[in-house]
Amino acid sequence: MNWILLIIAGLFEALFAFCLGKAKTTSGQLMYLWYAGFLLALVISMLLLIKATQTLPIGTAYAVWTGIGAIGTVILGILIFNEPVTALRLLFITTLILSIVGLKIVSS
Repeated sequence: MNWILLIIAGLFEALFAFCLGKAKTTSGQLMYLWYAGFLLALVISMLLLIKATQTLPIGTAYAVWTGIGAIGTVILGILIFNEPVTALRLLFITTLILSIVGLKIVSS
């Protein structure tokens, strides 16, 4: 169950990075709404990370959390913010995914 919470926490990490990106491209009241979304996603992500680390090793949990957040943020950047898709970016994202799976396997 805590692995599921950790995955959800990582997705919320990607969400708070996304909110920061959207806030950067807006102004006025809409910008503040994106910042509010950032804060909400940040709090949820941290609370889920705290819960997951009650039974998972902190080093593994933190690495997986940041990895999921990084992968999600890169994917959102490509899909939403039109960031470039290069062979090297895809190679390193794949390497990161394989590393997260490896950490899960050796931490079971």
